[in-house]
Amino acid sequence: MSHSAVIITGPGFQDHDVVYTYYRLIEEGWHVDVATKGGEGVIGKYGVPLPMDKTAKPLVSFDDLDVSHYDAVILTGGHEAPDRVRQDANVLNFLRGMDAAGKVVAGLCHGPWIMVSAGVLKGRRACAYIGLRDDVINAGADVVDSDVIVDGNIITCSYYAYVGAFMRAVFSTVEKLAA
Repeated sequence: MSHSAVIITGPGFQDHDVVYTYYRLIEEGWHVDVATKGGEGVIGKYGVPLPMDKTAKPLVSFDDLDVSHYDAVILTGGHEAPDRVRQDANVLNFLRGMDAAGKVVAGLCHGPWIMVSAGVLKGRRACAYIGLRDDVINAGADVVDSDVIVDGNIITCSYYAYVGAFMRAVFSTVEKLAA
């Protein structure tokens, strides 16, 4: 069974996060969309462009995000992109819908900032990058010191160096929820 994911990001994204998650999803045979505000091309903190390469599909607009199209949403980091993305009501409603549908909502490094704004971390176990630890605690999450935490359909990763374990958690959780 083929799965589908959307990576949500914006200008100044952490290049490592988007590059790794994007190509890992493709490697596993997943359908991958990358969503930005207005479907506009953006540039990462270190200069990686989106769309990622000339084989990439056009970017998806936040306005067109649809829960029925995806098994997982990946919220990547870089402190600038998530702070911009969390201000978009379409994204926040999409995350609430994904969570309500029991689908995977996964945040990497600063990505959980968007989850904080969507209110999907309340009462959940999570880990957090030091820069947003207080925000995740104040959002009502039980924050533990870990590389990756899976709580039901919610996945958090505290730092992009742990992105391998993060993606393994995404794949195994989607399989478990689909079973």
